[in-house]
Amino acid sequence: MAGTATAVSGRVARRQNARWAEQEQQAAPQGPPAPAAAPAADPMAQLKELGELHQSGVLTDEEFAAQKAKLLGS
Repeated sequence: MAGTATAVSGRVARRQNARWAEQEQQAAPQGPPAPAAAPAADPMAQLKELGELHQSGVLTDEEFAAQKAKLLGS
């Protein structure tokens, strides 16, 4: 009788381990990991860069004003 109990408990343990492995596989993310989000840019640095672009003539007055308003949220 002890042999039967050992065999049954072994099968139960194998089935449970197989279920756990299947659950872990399903819970694991699929595909390559998502890239980390880019750090938020410093608004002051962005404003400074906009000012430099405006002074150098890359941005018109209107473009500069629009980008500045966008950065400042107004």
